[in-house]
Amino acid sequence: MPFIEESDLLDLHKDVDKAQIINERLLDQIKFKNRDLQKVRLQRNVLLGITGLFVIGLLAITSFTAGLSSKNSFENQSNLLVSIDSLDAIKTRIDNLKVQNEELSLVKEFYLAKAFLDKETIYSVQVKSFVENNMTLASEALTNTLFVKTNPFYAYSLGNFETLDEAQSFRKQLVDMGFKDAFVASYQDGKRVQIEDPY
Repeated sequence: MPFIEESDLLDLHKDVDKAQIINERLLDQIKFKNRDLQKVRLQRNVLLGITGLFVIGLLAITSFTAGLSSKNSFENQSNLLVSIDSLDAIKTRIDNLKVQNEELSLVKEFYLAKAFLDKETIYSVQVKSFVENNMTLASEALTNTLFVKTNPFYAYSLGNFETLDEAQSFRKQLVDMGFKDAFVASYQDGKRVQIEDPY
């Protein structure tokens, strides 16, 4: 078995851990944006309801004042102009909310895609397998390590990747370090599905 310094292996794991931390932070941001999206939708619905009531009230006032004398007609026209200015401000607010809604919809779609990927296949690089379960081979400082029993062997794999390309790139690094027999395998629900093409 080729020899690898534990510090080199720890560095590789730290890189994988950093990527995983970044993904978790992005998921937290997506969840926060999703909550904001729900708030914006509620605000939009309330604003639309208020706008509808305002328009109905405006129409009622306009109808009522249309029957008054011509002297009151001039005052009603100035009131109507103020109401039109208010409607323009409300229309601008609605347009802004629509833009925010579109942006948040894109964030929500990304979050749903990420959740879908979490349920899908992951890729890992198997470096060795043994007939006996020898847990002493792994340092407690290592994370993103898979120990999978494939009768009668215990397989040791490094890294958890969403794409085959990422796993193949990591495999190449391990091969360059001396792990000539390392290969990429796909896993789903903690079980190996198949051995993937190394390139």
